[in-house]
This record gives sequence, structure tokens and C-alpha cells, in this order.
Amino acid sequence: MTASAIVLASGSPRRRRLLEMLGIDFEVVPAETDETPHGGEAPIAYASRAAREKAFEVAERRPDQLILAADTVVDIDDQIVGKPESDEDAARMLQRLSGRTHQVHTALALVFDRRCHGIVDSAHVRFVDLSDEMIRWYAATGEPADKAGAYAVQGLGGLLVAGVDGSPHTVVGLPIHRLPELFAAHDLDFWDRLRQF
Repeated sequence: MTASAIVLASGSPRRRRLLEMLGIDFEVVPAETDETPHGGEAPIAYASRAAREKAFEVAERRPDQLILAADTVVDIDDQIVGKPESDEDAARMLQRLSGRTHQVHTALALVFDRRCHGIVDSAHVRFVDLSDEMIRWYAATGEPADKAGAYAVQGLGGLLVAGVDGSPHTVVGLPIHRLPELFAAHDLDFWDRLRQF
């Protein structure tokens, strides 16, 4: 069975840039779902559920297309660190991450022909010890505003990160090294989409 162009069920410019880098034909149709974690929901369980719900929501609107959705969570002490609501909130999150190692989980869900397959990829991110001055400076840049955990490892937030154990793309929000596996679960050949290059 073949599939038409991929629909990316995300408005994330970072995910879009990664697919563009691969040269894959895709369309962006952001999902319209409630991303509120359920009470007591574990980080990986939340990311998996959120990615599936995004994929199925867009699949309702695009039933004959291949829908790729993702959700990324920052996990410290088995708790979800979401997106900051203000510079002050970002500063509090960064203080919590300072000098510590946390996990970033990105869940992918691929819906095709009313079937969904999903994976979760995780990375460990080690922060440097952040001074109050560093935290104030970074929070004021505006970069943390729409980022899980209030930082962007691929941007200015790279100044805060001492190391990543795992794929940097997982931290960015799209573990591209897992895409062939995800397509294969649907009996689709991911590499066929790249062979034009």
C-alpha cells in the first residue's frame, strides 16, 4: 500500500525545518487538541497520548493521508515541565533544571488507513550551573516562550546545556532517526521518499 504526501500535525517550526532538511514532501496542518496533562499522568504516557490524539484529530480532517504527529515533554523527577506562561515562570523552570540532568521524551505517532503506530525516543540533557544573571538574561530573550522546559537546545539555550546523551533531534522535537522504523510499522518504505536525492 502506498501513501500520499505526509501531513505534519504540528505548527512547530523546528519540526518543519527538520523535515525540510530531509527533502520530504509534506504539508503542515496543526492539530487542534487539548494538550493538558491528565492528573497524575506520567511524562512518557502523556507524550504518547498527546501525539496519538494530535494524529487522529488531523486524520479526521485528512482521512486518506499519512499523518505524522509529535509531542515533546521535559521530565525531571518524573514530573512534566511544560511551557512557561511568562518570563518569571521560565526563570523558575530554569532554576529547577540548573546543574542537573533531566530527560526529554519525544513521542511520534503515524496514522495511516485508520491505524496508528507510535514510538517514544528519550534523551538525557545535562545543564550547567546557572547563575541568577544567566537565568534573567535567557528568560528575557523571549526564546523560552513556547518551549517545553523553557529552553531551546538548538538556539541560545545551547549556552545552558553541558551535554546531551541521546539524539539532539529528540530534544528539538523530532527524532528523525526513528522515522524509518515508524514507517516500516505501516509497511511503508521511508527511504523511498528520499531516493530522489
